[in-house]
Amino acid sequence: MHVVRIAPPRGWFELRLRELWEYRELLYFFVWRDVKVRYKQTVIGVAWVILQPLMTMGVFTIFFGRLAKLPSSGLPYPVFYFAALVPWAYFAQALSSCTNIVVANQHVITKVYFPRLILPLAAVCSGVVDLAIGFIVMIILTLSFGIHPPVTVVLLPVFMILAVLTALGVGLWTSALNALYRDVASIIPFVVQFWMLASPVAYPSSLVPARWRWLYGLNPMAGVIDGFRWALIGRGSAPGPMLLVSAGVVLAVLVGGLLFFQRVEGTVADRV
Repeated sequence: MHVVRIAPPRGWFELRLRELWEYRELLYFFVWRDVKVRYKQTVIGVAWVILQPLMTMGVFTIFFGRLAKLPSSGLPYPVFYFAALVPWAYFAQALSSCTNIVVANQHVITKVYFPRLILPLAAVCSGVVDLAIGFIVMIILTLSFGIHPPVTVVLLPVFMILAVLTALGVGLWTSALNALYRDVASIIPFVVQFWMLASPVAYPSSLVPARWRWLYGLNPMAGVIDGFRWALIGRGSAPGPMLLVSAGVVLAVLVGGLLFFQRVEGTVADRV
């Protein structure tokens, strides 16, 4: 008789990542479920993925571009803003879903065992579909303005992965904290709004004084957004130093999030 013994982690560094592979079919089910639920019984379905950033792009173009006359690094305003809104829209949606995912699945957590890490992973992975659709629209929009993406466009998947890791790293912290303190979910919308203003979505990072660029790079989405624009257009210098700082912050947040999440995992069923 095969006996499976389930016990909580015995230390901070016992992550049990091998279990994720053993439960990969469950991860696929959660991702597919989230995608279906998001667009079920909607009038225009997946078109929301395109309309939301396009409408935001229109608002930014009128107010920040035409009226405020903010610089756009020599790019047409629609291209400048849409190239930032694609990764930002994914990050904001993934972070919101990741924050609520543990509490939303409390009826499952309290009944059966599975690696709880699958839940935030599913929340982050389900948004990749939207990110891929936005990426295709971004390429079409760029071509429509007569801009032909250079060879640097092959690096876009690198920045997409960095955006996914950023959402996962922060989401691990917020999902665990939300299971402990429910008011975290109420704070996240404000955090997302503030974070967008602190990221080069509506303005170029060149407006930040050079001596403060390293500090600005502590915002991981700054490196992601600048990287998206540079890889898509190929103009200007690569976001090297700031990107390295952003990547280091993402790694620290991700590792810390994994350790904190697995620490809370053992008691999450009793808290939700």
